[in-house]
Amino acid sequence: MLKYISAADRHHAAPAAWLSSYFLFSFADYFDRANMHFGPLRVFNDDSVAAQSGFPQHPHSEMEIVTLMLDGEITHQDTMGNKTTIKAGEVQRMTAGTGLAHSEFNRQDTPLHLYQLWFIPSQKGLAPSYEQKDLGFTSGNKNQLVPLVTGQKVLEDVVYMNSNSTVYWSNLDEGEEIEFKTFPIRLTFIYVKQGSIFVNGTELGPNDQARMTDDDVVQIRAAKDAQFILIDLPSSESNY
Repeated sequence: MLKYISAADRHHAAPAAWLSSYFLFSFADYFDRANMHFGPLRVFNDDSVAAQSGFPQHPHSEMEIVTLMLDGEITHQDTMGNKTTIKAGEVQRMTAGTGLAHSEFNRQDTPLHLYQLWFIPSQKGLAPSYEQKDLGFTSGNKNQLVPLVTGQKVLEDVVYMNSNSTVYWSNLDEGEEIEFKTFPIRLTFIYVKQGSIFVNGTELGPNDQARMTDDDVVQIRAAKDAQFILIDLPSSESNY
């Protein structure tokens, strides 16, 4: 079963002049009891940050936080001692665990664009940890699903997280098709960055979502050159 959510149905937040954020799930000032999470995917924010601005230090705990850099770069600093710059095509994962704090700033003279995803961890009380990897996902490996972040250890050369989930990226050329095999006990989440795709016959355009349950196969065809994210998730909380 596929639930289609249009770009217009996202919650738009602009709490400061330098930040424009689209919330796909309840977050901050946006609360919808029917839209709290999808499996362990608790937060999906589509953020644009203006030049020479950013998030001052703030705390997190008991969450797997994944950042996908789409355009520009962001400077990260945290209480674990990490001081890094995350550039377009790179992926960052923080295990907040028992607690950490970090800041994120755009030190460049142009805006940046990123996705930030939060996953409910497979277990609580983990020690905070950090990983960052340049996977070049925004420009390479066309016409396939490229794994970026996973808790499923059968996949290699990806960022690891403490969640029984996998985040994929695809750069799909017009007319090309991808088949993703899944199980009725799994969930599939799709969000389109650009272009147009058909997902099991339903068309998704820029910033549209598909949330899928009880499926065996996900068929994806590009009506126009497209970039999108696909997340494979467990449906049962006992399997997070």
